[in-house]
Amino acid sequence: MTFFFKRMAAGAVLSVGLALPVAAAECIAPANPGGGWDFTCRQIGKILYDIGQVDQPVQVTNMAGGGGGLAYSHIVNERTDDADVIVAASSATTTRLAQNAFGGMTADQVRFVGAIGADPGVIVVSADSPFQSLTDMMEAMAADPGSVAFAGGSAAGGFDHLKVLQLAKRAGIEDIRTIRYIGVDGGADAITQTIGGFTQGMTGDMSEVVGFINAGEVRVLAVLTDERVPGFDDIPTAKEQGYDVVAVNWRGLYVPKDISDDEFQAWADKLQAVADSDDWKAAMEANGLAPFTKVGGDFQSWVDGVIAETVELSREIGVIQ
Repeated sequence: MTFFFKRMAAGAVLSVGLALPVAAAECIAPANPGGGWDFTCRQIGKILYDIGQVDQPVQVTNMAGGGGGLAYSHIVNERTDDADVIVAASSATTTRLAQNAFGGMTADQVRFVGAIGADPGVIVVSADSPFQSLTDMMEAMAADPGSVAFAGGSAAGGFDHLKVLQLAKRAGIEDIRTIRYIGVDGGADAITQTIGGFTQGMTGDMSEVVGFINAGEVRVLAVLTDERVPGFDDIPTAKEQGYDVVAVNWRGLYVPKDISDDEFQAWADKLQAVADSDDWKAAMEANGLAPFTKVGGDFQSWVDGVIAETVELSREIGVIQ
């Protein structure tokens, strides 16, 4: 198994045409090339080297399987004290861990070291919707939870669904099982459902709706970030409308659990240096990511809170027991 992964890692280095020796540091992307986790490893790894945070290029290993579960198991079972490996993660990682999708493995078997960019969550209505604000929508749901149906690109209990449930909780809706949610095949289909009047709202990510915003087909009631998103400054956050929900598809990393606190902090510092670099700002702009920087202990604490709430909401709607 170890030999197989080393061969994979070496192949990943050769595939990007690096002539330098294989680095000590390795970034595992728990998916095939081309997706969000692969982007995280390749961009962060490249910038770590370009700005002098590592002495040699970071090797990228693609380890697809189990929606991230294969890579997670590899770290937990084989490399739990390896300080030279980092693993790409996102909101999907913590949602799956909270819902026991990794075969009994739990979030406390690794350490989440940081996130430095995110695709912001959004709540969207059609351009002709009677809802002019998130408060309008939440008040309608509080009065009659079944009167507002949402479409989203994740299955029931997935991340898009959870965004709505978090807002419903903040609006005082006690029985969140009454919230109507339709999971469809991706954000574009969810938008189509809403524009067509089949649902009253869409829950998704900013990157999925930009084209529809520019075409004037939808109105974004809220962005689920701490602050307004640059370039979309006219869209208010849910927080400023009185609903303390931050739900973003963050791009970040975890590391093995049993590395030392100093080694954990060293990775946090390196990730902060990437976040502060002009190279990363350019990469975010080119790929539609918004600023979202949490590193070290602050990020681990935030992840712990997100997972706890995801477990609670998932139990309430019957996704887990």
